Amino acid sequence: EKKKIKLSSKDREKEPNGKHKPSSKVKQSDSPSGVSSSAVKCEAGDGDMHEDVKADPSERAQHDGHEKSGSLEINNNIEKNNNKQKTRSKSSKERHNRKEKSEQTADVKPVDGDSNQADEGQGCESEATRKQETDEPQAAAPVKIKKKKVKDEKSPDDKNQPSGKKRKKQSPEHDKAEKSKNIERDEDDKKKKKAKKEDKKDQESDKWKWWEEGKLSDTQKWSSLEHKGPYFAPEYEPLPDNVCFCYDGQPVKLSPATEEIASFYAKMLDHEYTTKEVFQNNFFSDWKEEMTPKESELIQTLSKCDFSQIHKYFVEKSEERKNMTKEEKQVLKDEASRLTEEYGYCLLDGHREKIGNFKLEPPGLFRGRGEHPKMGKLKKRIQPEDVAINCSEDSKIPEPPAGHRWKRVQHDNTVTWLASWLENIHGRPKYIMLNPSSKLKGEKDWQKYETARRLKMRVNSIRKQYRRDWKSREMKIRQRGVAIYFIDKLALRAGNEKDDESADTVGCCSLRVEHISLHRRLDGQEYVVEFDFLGKDSIRYYNKVPVEKQVFKNLKLFIKYKDPEDDLFDRITTINLNKTLNESMSGLTAKVFRTYNASTTLQDQLNKLTTEDMTVEEKILSYNRANRAVAILCNHQRAAPKTFEKSMQLLQEKIQKKKEQIEEAKKELKEAKKAHKDAPSDKSKK
Repeated sequence: EKKKIKLSSKDREKEPNGKHKPSSKVKQSDSPSGVSSSAVKCEAGDGDMHEDVKADPSERAQHDGHEKSGSLEINNNIEKNNNKQKTRSKSSKERHNRKEKSEQTADVKPVDGDSNQADEGQGCESEATRKQETDEPQAAAPVKIKKKKVKDEKSPDDKNQPSGKKRKKQSPEHDKAEKSKNIERDEDDKKKKKAKKEDKKDQESDKWKWWEEGKLSDTQKWSSLEHKGPYFAPEYEPLPDNVCFCYDGQPVKLSPATEEIASFYAKMLDHEYTTKEVFQNNFFSDWKEEMTPKESELIQTLSKCDFSQIHKYFVEKSEERKNMTKEEKQVLKDEASRLTEEYGYCLLDGHREKIGNFKLEPPGLFRGRGEHPKMGKLKKRIQPEDVAINCSEDSKIPEPPAGHRWKRVQHDNTVTWLASWLENIHGRPKYIMLNPSSKLKGEKDWQKYETARRLKMRVNSIRKQYRRDWKSREMKIRQRGVAIYFIDKLALRAGNEKDDESADTVGCCSLRVEHISLHRRLDGQEYVVEFDFLGKDSIRYYNKVPVEKQVFKNLKLFIKYKDPEDDLFDRITTINLNKTLNESMSGLTAKVFRTYNASTTLQDQLNKLTTEDMTVEEKILSYNRANRAVAILCNHQRAAPKTFEKSMQLLQEKIQKKKEQIEEAKKELKEAKKAHKDAPSDKSKK
């Protein structure tokens, strides 16, 4: 800037009339008023030394008009100075802003010009100087003063002035602000997620390590127990008036109780259960008992009943639930969380423990597994008067629903259940128990696995004993030896005696002659036994197993002179077998054998399938394969669902698509190898 001022001063001194010489002298020495043009320049430009101070074209025109001498040299010098200033500016954007602000301050130029004329006028007697005093200062001076004014004009009022250009200037800032808000929002979400994780970690760290504490006793299960009781199923909501039940083609208005049971059947119309005669007969029999006398007199046969309108109504309701918005689903989710928080936890010995099944079963129709003789019967609504509550004496007793009372309240710390009732189908008690991760369940599992550990130390001697029993002269001992062999080798359940009202499921001790087939040679193996029966939950057990020669001989002896429906082991019972096992080792039952063999199988499979250098994904795959081997051993399987065939078809299509992709990739690889061989390079190698 100093070089710029000196250059303009030298240009003025070169003029023949010397009218600018006083100006150069004032620059070099302090003026009487103490304010020189250089001082003004410095005051205006100290903060923005490299900013553009280019004069307006209109002002330049006025200046050219004032200079009657028409010195071309001065104009050229001014243009040169302006060009130098332009190259020293920060950016084109800043030049644009400074020019805009210069235009906004144009209305106050005369005042600034007058104030500068007093400084510039000393020692100047030429006509050009007098014209400058009346009109406009020199080209360089007003630029400097305007620059100062621009700085002064940066006020709050200036910011509030509406301007299209200013709005454009603010829009990036607005976008930046929005972006920062979004970043803050994302950071808040991350913080919340992090807080949830930390809370989860805290909960895990605060988890009750009951196994590190001493056991109370073999009989006492807890010292204190407090809970809210069970959650009852919501009351029945009657059907709309436009949905009706029809009998023999005529609409019939049913009573609420009768209508509710009819809706149970209507919901299952598209299920195979409603096509079974046993299901239909049991349903109609129980439904008739709940009808009013008038309804019972009218409705005589199930074949004339039309449930189609009710079925259609519930199908539409189901579709509505599926098509709920995210917000509506969230409302239901929040309500479920609230119920879990209120009813799903209890205080056990001062610790918060999760309850397994705090919701009581809603009324409906019993299905059962397999061909159950009681399928279709009515599961009645459970009322508080049917429920017994178990809690500690010093705890707050759960409050029953309004207008009801509990069947009884007891304080028995030798049992682990919180509530109990009798279900009406079999007349057996049902319970509300704690979650499998709780102390009471954990202690039971712990004890089971510790017994299995002890069996590991004694299993060889037990195996030697039942092998000796195969050759016993007493048939009872022979049968017991073969049965224990099956339980040990095949992980069969012991089996219990069944009544006529239960499904026809069997275990080892309840096997019948019809459940096995003996093959001297089969599929290249000798002494093969073919098993085919329904086990627990009516799950089919089918297996072909090669056995030892003595076992095969004994089985032939056991089935001799027997009919297919006769018991295979007719001399022993489950009680007798478990008593013998308990004599061999304290606490040993047929169930412990299943636990031991399942654990041993899992460990053996893991040893075979895993190595230390495996990835996590490979280890998970190996574990799943080992777990499947255990499932096969224990016959842990489920019945095929309705969509099984469709799901398998989709999987086969995916597999086929993958195979095609692999074949395509192999072709591409072959072509790439060929191209690399013809013209090798790093790119072709990759």
